[in-house]
Amino acid sequence: MKSNISDNELNQMILASRQDSIEKLVVGAVIQIKKKFLLLERVANDFLGGLVELPSGTVDPGEGLLDALEREVKEETGLAIVAVKEFLGSFDYASSSGKKTRQFNFLVDTDPGEVKLDPHEHSSYHFVSANEISSSPLNISENVKKVLKNI
Repeated sequence: MKSNISDNELNQMILASRQDSIEKLVVGAVIQIKKKFLLLERVANDFLGGLVELPSGTVDPGEGLLDALEREVKEETGLAIVAVKEFLGSFDYASSSGKKTRQFNFLVDTDPGEVKLDPHEHSSYHFVSANEISSSPLNISENVKKVLKNI
């Protein structure tokens, strides 16, 4: 997997999180296919059920941000990342256990392929264009909308 993000930049992101008393790190992938963004809808009976989000997940202890990104995209979509193009910023929120969480978002390219969801995590997926984000009837968080509007 190629990356335009240096190890130094990634280390600075983690260091800043520690300084901000962040307890949990999450990575999110912005996957754009044919000028539309891939978004996943959380299963109804899960934390934030029905929320439409970026493919994302927790960074495991000892795991690097980009390693976690690669793993989570594969687990949640069945797609393989071929390149990490850009860091798109981060946002903070409280996790299901109340931990102060920071999500780091990256623009990525993936191999072409069929999206395959884990039915325990996501009930469906959607492709949404940049100009549809604001008016979409989907339950997309304001944080995700901000990330997508800045691309």
